[in-house]
Amino acid sequence: MRVQPTGDNDNANGAAARTPGRPRRRRRLLVVLAVVALLAGSGLLAGGYYFDSVPTPTDLKLPESTTVYYADGKTPMAKLGAENRTIVPYGQMNDSAKQAIVAAEDRTFWTNKGVDFSGVLRAAWSNLTGGQRQGASTITQQYARVAADLRGVTYSRKLREAVIAWKLDDKYSKQDILGFYLNTVPFGRGAYGIEAAAQTFFGKTVRRDAPPAQQLTQAEAMVLCAMVKQPEADPNDPEGSPGYDPARNALAKQNSIDRWNYIRDGMVKLGYLTPEQAANLAYPDSVKPVDKNAGQSGLDRPTGLVANHVLAELRGTKPFEGKTDEVIRDGGYRIVTTIDKRVQDAAEAAADIRRDTAPEAVRGQPKNWQAALVAVEPGTGRVLGYYGGNSGSGADYAGWYYDEKGQARGFGQHPPGSSFKVYDLAAAVENGISVKQRFDSPDTKEFPDSGRTKGSAAGPIRNAEHAACQPNCALWEATVASLNVTYFELTEKLGVPKVIEMAKRAGVNSMWETVRGNPRPQRVDLREQSPEEAAKHFSTEVGIGQYGISVQDHANGMATFAAGGKRAESHFVRSVTKGDEKVWDEQLKTTDLGLDQEAINQLDWTLRRVRAAKLDNGWDTAGKTGTWQAGQSTTQNVHTWMVGWTGALAAAVWLGTTDGKPLKTTSGSYEVYGSTGPGPIWRQFMERATAAMKLDPDKYRFADPAFPGDAATETAPPPSAPASSSPTPSARPTPSTEPSSPSPSPTERPTPPPATLSPPATPPPTPTPTRTRKPG
Repeated sequence: MRVQPTGDNDNANGAAARTPGRPRRRRRLLVVLAVVALLAGSGLLAGGYYFDSVPTPTDLKLPESTTVYYADGKTPMAKLGAENRTIVPYGQMNDSAKQAIVAAEDRTFWTNKGVDFSGVLRAAWSNLTGGQRQGASTITQQYARVAADLRGVTYSRKLREAVIAWKLDDKYSKQDILGFYLNTVPFGRGAYGIEAAAQTFFGKTVRRDAPPAQQLTQAEAMVLCAMVKQPEADPNDPEGSPGYDPARNALAKQNSIDRWNYIRDGMVKLGYLTPEQAANLAYPDSVKPVDKNAGQSGLDRPTGLVANHVLAELRGTKPFEGKTDEVIRDGGYRIVTTIDKRVQDAAEAAADIRRDTAPEAVRGQPKNWQAALVAVEPGTGRVLGYYGGNSGSGADYAGWYYDEKGQARGFGQHPPGSSFKVYDLAAAVENGISVKQRFDSPDTKEFPDSGRTKGSAAGPIRNAEHAACQPNCALWEATVASLNVTYFELTEKLGVPKVIEMAKRAGVNSMWETVRGNPRPQRVDLREQSPEEAAKHFSTEVGIGQYGISVQDHANGMATFAAGGKRAESHFVRSVTKGDEKVWDEQLKTTDLGLDQEAINQLDWTLRRVRAAKLDNGWDTAGKTGTWQAGQSTTQNVHTWMVGWTGALAAAVWLGTTDGKPLKTTSGSYEVYGSTGPGPIWRQFMERATAAMKLDPDKYRFADPAFPGDAATETAPPPSAPASSSPTPSARPTPSTEPSSPSPSPTERPTPPPATLSPPATPPPTPTPTRTRKPG
């Protein structure tokens, strides 16, 4: 007697109750009549009912795993779906499993009518007389049961199962039915269908167009087909009845070997193997160990967060609009993401501060320390690397997204501190303010128009440390020294709307306003409002980075500047296909930021002088650090940043805490700034990522600005060193005034806002902004 391929053995413990007398004879007669009707094909009402109500294979919507790939389209990142299933058309399968499954489960498959009539009679008689219920017989009957179960219908009687099988055999070819079966039945370890089984147990494929070394062999297929008899261990006796997975225990392996030999004998009888071939065929010992985490399908890794963003992004596309995530997960789609595995590996190695690969400055620090990193390709908006945390089911500190229910998820917004000054500087050069223009930059300064006076709760704006240029600093000098007084005055001069507008056009889609009496900052969608309307939510402190933005948006802003002022929307999906059908393609579109080449050159020229942005690999780089304090403290910081770009890659790094407490090292020091925390992460990542991408830095050199209209008395910084052999006329090497290694720059710390305006640490974003009075 054969066990059902679904693992659902019809052998019942104990006998069914016997019905004495006339009722028993009536049941026997009904069964006989039904069997006769089946055998004769007379089209009785019962037979017609089952013919009309039973789903055919074309009606079935078999759940099929959707696979998410890296940008190369070849390397899997994650599998989505309730079942691990990858459907392969019959004609695309090699012969290994086709032959082995017939030898294992139904040696008359190619000649029978889809029904084992004697088995139906035995089942009917046994069920009638109270004997043991009989198992399935033909492959077609087994598929009929599986198909019916997939539609939530339980056809427990062999008569019903036989009627379905008979209908299938009459309507479909044997090849069709065998293909349906091989793509449907479970093989164990959560693998449904032969392709998923081949990948799960051997790391191979049944596709005949794959390289021979990657294709499932005949011997390996025989091991898999042996498992169909009992795919999983009996949960009531897993040791005594372990099934046929040879990696489960010694008994299971022996079961597998015995069944394998049985299949081999059948292969000889059916002519699939000669006796000599069978004698030389060895049982393979290459079955992969049981992976207890295999069911998580890659979602437990850092790239699991990418999968969350992929689903959120696809919900907004026309093919998937209004559809549930289940449609995507179980639809058998092939999703190619923008994530470059080389870049992703570098991102995880640097930003996962629990790893030994992280920079020494952040390695082994307290458990509440957390980093996030996003890298974006200039000119396309493709997210090449994304690290927001260790697991797709955990917190996302790099960004946020809407889940299937429309709820905002993620903890990716943080006050950017002085790193936001990049947008101030861009707005300045756009509006004709040269980076050599001088500003009054004392240690402290009052700004009555913004309410920052000695008599106010927040007090005047102040710089944390001195700079050599004070009190009369050029804008570029104030940028390198990160002087808050200068940038607060610059923001007042430009106006809050212009600063917000620049950030918005560069790539910052959302900012979080702090609201009196509300413990959580509220998200303001900058895209839905004019700059003037958006400015009502924020004060002049926006210019020194008080209001939260996401790491992803910040990285996209940097990519816009890296692309010479051409903004592209950051995104995660390159393409979606199903079989040969193209379902979705990325929509690449750029908008011009409005900065002319001179403005871009002044921006690059200034920000390449930030010491923390210097790389040791010959690339031209620009960047900015940022720090935001804990409350009103001037010595304890809770958010630190490093952002910047080369011509080929832009990245933003945030380092903070998971609980909102100040950053404190294991040695007890609070001296953690943008240059000392996220700075080393950013530099390591940029150096390794650009090296892995194998790009020529000479093709991405920055051009020198002309500084038109500068006064003759203006003091310029030391000139750049001679360019190394670069064929590009505009190439500019790293300035000789920069030290070879960065040093802490405490002057980057902005003046803390009033206690009532201090944003809580990493709160979840709110999808709808709350419109309240602008903080003072």
